[in-house]
Amino acid sequence: MRADSKPSKTTSTQRLPLSALLSAALVAFTIECDNEAERLSHHRTTDHGRTPGVGAAPWLTSLVMWLNCLQFIGEDGIAATELERVARAKTNLNGMERWGYITLEPIAVAIGKRSRKDFLIRATRAGRASQEVWRPLPAAIEERWKERLGRSEVEKLRSALIAIAEKLQPGLPDCMPILAYGLYSQLFPQKESSQVGEMKSDVARLSLATLLSRVLLVFATEFERESELSLAISADVVRVLDESGVLLREIPIRSGVSKESIAMAMGILKKKGMVAIEKSKAAGKGMIIRPTASGDRARRNYHKLTAELENRWRERFGVEKVNVLRAALEPIVGDASHKSSRLFSGLEPPPGGWRSAKPAPETLPHYPMVLHRGGYPDGS
Repeated sequence: MRADSKPSKTTSTQRLPLSALLSAALVAFTIECDNEAERLSHHRTTDHGRTPGVGAAPWLTSLVMWLNCLQFIGEDGIAATELERVARAKTNLNGMERWGYITLEPIAVAIGKRSRKDFLIRATRAGRASQEVWRPLPAAIEERWKERLGRSEVEKLRSALIAIAEKLQPGLPDCMPILAYGLYSQLFPQKESSQVGEMKSDVARLSLATLLSRVLLVFATEFERESELSLAISADVVRVLDESGVLLREIPIRSGVSKESIAMAMGILKKKGMVAIEKSKAAGKGMIIRPTASGDRARRNYHKLTAELENRWRERFGVEKVNVLRAALEPIVGDASHKSSRLFSGLEPPPGGWRSAKPAPETLPHYPMVLHRGGYPDGS
């Protein structure tokens, strides 16, 4: 597909849930940021070693680790408890230290007549270099989207997101949080938030990635209050199963998320008795996954509840605001597959990049799989 081509509009039977549209846009935006950060920075990866000609280098991470950690670390450092307060999300401090971005210095913090242990976080030399790479990227990728997808189309999307985001509760993070146990999305306790007084003008200045994240995160937490499963598992795993059975190795291809995140989801689904796993007679050592009766109910509930929530949002935020958001997303996202989505025109990895050695994705995730493994949006 040409970069400037436009897929045909989806029919009513093909319409993706609003959460899937938001997810596809956010994941694509994040991957573009990640690819550019990889191109610009000195780094190392598990399979590809380090940047040629460079000595010690930090392990490569994703946009989320900039948004929930590095962006808040100034020259004097920041206490770990303060980082959580201003980021409104937890980060992977042990990982960021191990990967070479930060140092952790134990400090004692007085609380009345007692004290508690805290850590002062400082950026390493590599961490400071990474900050310089990451700081301009969200704005740069948004400008790239305008040039490639159409300036008016991206401005419409931004305006539609702002119209919803400024009505959301205060204290939301700048990114999707690292998924918690059960692959749930969790909001940071609002009483500890530093953003209670956030104004509409502040929301209007947020990056496109943050706007997409906040709207999607609220949708997810509302879904998860009424679902036995997280939206991540429902949208990326349960959705792609069917009664005839699916080969386990095909689920990452169908869902767009990593085999590691699928393995985590399968552990939860098996524990809940929602899937049956058996050896495939036709596929050698392959394993077949089938939903049980409760798994099939969860699949139907995913479609039913996402539709109900979208209708509730129309009542809550206004029919026009939600319809405008959907209308802004659909022409860009299509059905989230490489065959129809205009988002794929910007996902070519840099030469020699770690994604270039992997099979090209066939679809974008219907919900981001942000794990502790560096924060990548597809659980890589």
